[in-house]
Amino acid sequence: MKFSINLFILGLVFLGFTPYTYGQNILHKNTDSLPRFTLREAIDTALKNNYDIKLINNDLLIAKNNVNVGNAGFLPALVGSLANNGSNQHTVRTPASGPEQELSGVKNTNLNYGVALDWTVFDGFQMFANYDRLKALQQQGEVNSKAVILTTIADVVNAYYGMVRQQQLVVAKDSAMEISRLRRRIAENKLQIGRGSKLDVLAAIVDFNTDTSSYLQEKNLLKTSMVTLNQIMARNLNIEFKVDEEMNIQNNLNLQELAEKTQQLNPNLQNAFINTRIAALNLKQIKGQRYPVIAVNSGYQVSKSTSPTGFNQKIQSNGLTYGLSASINIFNGFLQRQNERNAKVTINSSELDLERTRQAINAQLISSYQNYMTNLDLLKVESGNVQVADQNLEITLEKYRLGSISPLELREAQRNSINAITRLLDAEYQAKITEISLKEISGTLNVQ
Repeated sequence: MKFSINLFILGLVFLGFTPYTYGQNILHKNTDSLPRFTLREAIDTALKNNYDIKLINNDLLIAKNNVNVGNAGFLPALVGSLANNGSNQHTVRTPASGPEQELSGVKNTNLNYGVALDWTVFDGFQMFANYDRLKALQQQGEVNSKAVILTTIADVVNAYYGMVRQQQLVVAKDSAMEISRLRRRIAENKLQIGRGSKLDVLAAIVDFNTDTSSYLQEKNLLKTSMVTLNQIMARNLNIEFKVDEEMNIQNNLNLQELAEKTQQLNPNLQNAFINTRIAALNLKQIKGQRYPVIAVNSGYQVSKSTSPTGFNQKIQSNGLTYGLSASINIFNGFLQRQNERNAKVTINSSELDLERTRQAINAQLISSYQNYMTNLDLLKVESGNVQVADQNLEITLEKYRLGSISPLELREAQRNSINAITRLLDAEYQAKITEISLKEISGTLNVQ
């Protein structure tokens, strides 16, 4: 019994046992039946199903539909009309000569129908400003749609790599639990052959139960992160899957290049710029009210009426009507001047908002880049710590097998190893999150 246990432990050591490799085998054993879900598949699913994207696309469709010359006021209005009226009256009339006459059931009819054309041919260039404004609103809708798409992709990537991190934490906690299980077996076997103590067995059981509890908590967090990712993708929340195990951190992002891309592609900055253009077009439209409005009108009308008691018992007419009208605002209580002043203030406000937005975005970019560089440095440090902790755990485990150290020293080495792995995973995750944030700010977030 003693020989077989020692051979088993020695085999683990010589096979290069580490929390990564051994734990990954256990994770694969538990998740082999689950389908692997790639980041590209997650993004495609979210872009197809996400409710925010569907809603913003509907708004964009409305903005596109509004861009037409008719909505801007270039085209005439053609209206058809029909009126058919009648009456049944009791009439008493006294002619200039002759006796009084009393008539009952006198029916009068009046029928009118035709078409009328009204066309404003000049309104002080307001229709041109309105058309440009409609195109600017469409462009703003496209920018807003891009912003929602970028945010959705960022949310998916963050949730995906959060699940990668959680999946690897399950691996690490699973490995720690297996070491504690092995330690408990060794303690029990030593007690059976008279080389151990009951106290060592009880301590090993307590540590094993502690690691088991920690493992179950990490598995629960993994399930929760899976639900979160399903929610962002707007699909069945109960679908289970596994994700890739690598984060593939890009470590060569350049601040100057990101700053240039930000000025060109950042949706919030583009939106603020479009608002300044819309404000300028609004002023142009208001100034157009100083000019005269010229309109032409035309139509064709048919009229029929009958009146048995009238001078003409039946009248019928039809024909073409046409005309030209012009109007100009001479004085409206200084409202024109007030509206123009307010429009200029709105332009100034939009320009101030543009500068405020630019400064806020630049500050966000610089802060995120600083965090990104710090996280890359931390990643290097923690990677080295994991290697040292793994070597220490292997040596400690061998010494424990030989009986040269106490269980407490093995537990400390085990704890140092799991803490080092946790810090490394946190550093990887934070580095990836800041990388995603930089790409989202610069408008370059695009997963191939």
